[in-house]
Amino acid sequence: MRRVIASLGLALLVVLPAIALAKPAKHKQPKPFQNAEELLRWINIYRMHPDPQRLPEAVKAMSSLGVTKDTDQSGVYIGFVAGVLGANPRIAEDLVAKMFPLPPENQVIVIKAIAYSGMPHWRDTMTKFVERMPARKVLIDRYVFGNKPTLTELSIKDDSGVIDLNWGYYFATGWEAPVRRIVAALVLSLDKDKVDYLTIGAMAKWTLAQNASRNDDLLTMLKKISNDCDPKVRKPLEEVIDAAETLELAKLRKDALASIDELKAKGPENLRNYNWWGQAGQTVFALGCVAAGVMGQVEAGIPCVVGGAASTAALKYLAPSSE
Repeated sequence: MRRVIASLGLALLVVLPAIALAKPAKHKQPKPFQNAEELLRWINIYRMHPDPQRLPEAVKAMSSLGVTKDTDQSGVYIGFVAGVLGANPRIAEDLVAKMFPLPPENQVIVIKAIAYSGMPHWRDTMTKFVERMPARKVLIDRYVFGNKPTLTELSIKDDSGVIDLNWGYYFATGWEAPVRRIVAALVLSLDKDKVDYLTIGAMAKWTLAQNASRNDDLLTMLKKISNDCDPKVRKPLEEVIDAAETLELAKLRKDALASIDELKAKGPENLRNYNWWGQAGQTVFALGCVAAGVMGQVEAGIPCVVGGAASTAALKYLAPSSE
């Protein structure tokens, strides 16, 4: 009996310290976002390391850092917030609640993100926050009761900023659907009649190649899409894939500028009213704006974010001032 007791005592002497040392380590809180570069870096790798609980902090950082001050330049951010909400519908309401308080000018991002999230009951979620956004009630009503389009209803052909929105959604989820929407816009790069369409198509083409050149998962996804995509976009998509694999992105730029110049030179007279689109396209490519790195460098006030999404804002800022 004494031997048994002695053995138990010895066992406890060995096991108890081990149990004490095995206490779960406290979860280390990430440091607050200090600048736009840190925020964009987090967005760019989010789909590989999802952390939806940090979204409210990110939204507040977007507000305080001023990156969403101009909604025309906020496409990637709006799309990203929408994607996180859409991928986490069960906790979406809680995430949105933690985003407040927000200045009225930045509440637009929350409203659009909810509407673009793709959640089955996004209208119900939106109406629960009307009282927190009284200054934005008109906009909320237009989404909830009106005919304001959601993300899948927006046309890149009509607004190149939709490219940004879809990239943001992809960065949040890694899903194929937003990439397919950008791929569908490649048909615009073949347009022979409108300089604006041609320029937007070139933007879609460049951003796909630029991002795929840095992301093997995206490159694999584009190859999969090429197997069943619209035959009209297969050729430009193959060019995107080739440029991403060989890192010959300059060829896309050269071809885009050549197409724009050809259309400007040979197009009918009425198209010459759109010469500034050609100028905008050349300036965007010449600045290397859409070739910006994953940390979101900004050149000349143009929104170059997360691997190269370029929006309508780029064209707006490059348009000649009226004399």
